[in-house]
Amino acid sequence: MAYPPVLDPACGSRMMWFDKNDQRALFGDIRSEQYVLCDGRALSITPDELMDFRDLPFDDNTFRLVVFDPPHIRRASPKGWQGKKYGILGNDWLQDLTAGFTECFRVLKPGGVLIFKWSEVQIPLRQILGLTPHKPLFGHRTGKQAGTHWITFIKTEETRDQ
Repeated sequence: MAYPPVLDPACGSRMMWFDKNDQRALFGDIRSEQYVLCDGRALSITPDELMDFRDLPFDDNTFRLVVFDPPHIRRASPKGWQGKKYGILGNDWLQDLTAGFTECFRVLKPGGVLIFKWSEVQIPLRQILGLTPHKPLFGHRTGKQAGTHWITFIKTEETRDQ
């Protein structure tokens, strides 16, 4: 099967995308849900395919770019707007995120790029980067408190078999 060149395996409501229906990307998530938030806005989590970033249903070396923006909060009410909007990490979050990195690199083509987004609201970035043996290439902090990090990795020969 031919896939678009980009995979977003934890797309949520596609908040960061300029075009939420960009045909160059395959949008996946473990959830498919619709909500009305407390301020009346609609929140739609509608992936192209249901998938679990811990066990991606693709062959090795399939995508040129993978965007990995997993849930980043552990403490939130599943019924509250933050839990609905961002998703909530479970009790096995260390193993889940480790498996997510492993899977994202597995489906990434050699020479491909992984963009990782993390918000340090509850868990520091340094703890998360320790979950993968792959070395980041560069990154950037954003947000009001500079707590959101955009990290870029490249799958090189050295990282391909890790």
